[in-house]
Amino acid sequence: MKVAITSSGKELTSLPDKRFGRCNCFVIYDTENGSVEVVDNPNRNHNEGAGPAAMQLIASKGAGKIITGHLGDKAASVAKRLGIMMIPLDEN
Repeated sequence: MKVAITSSGKELTSLPDKRFGRCNCFVIYDTENGSVEVVDNPNRNHNEGAGPAAMQLIASKGAGKIITGHLGDKAASVAKRLGIMMIPLDEN
């Protein structure tokens, strides 16, 4: 399974980003083969619709789970429709 993680930067040592639709990029980890792909988030500067567009992007990369701080209602609706599970970042 592929898991997408919102990230503040392109390095594996970059901090997670609690923003979903406005994060800088996504780190996509494949739990089956251990591969990692870093994908820029071209939607981060959209005036509206950044969350749903970002959800479509990670779905196109085959992610079945997203680790992030918060999904807005529209992005959560798209995730539910696409069968993508949300895992919240630890608030501590």
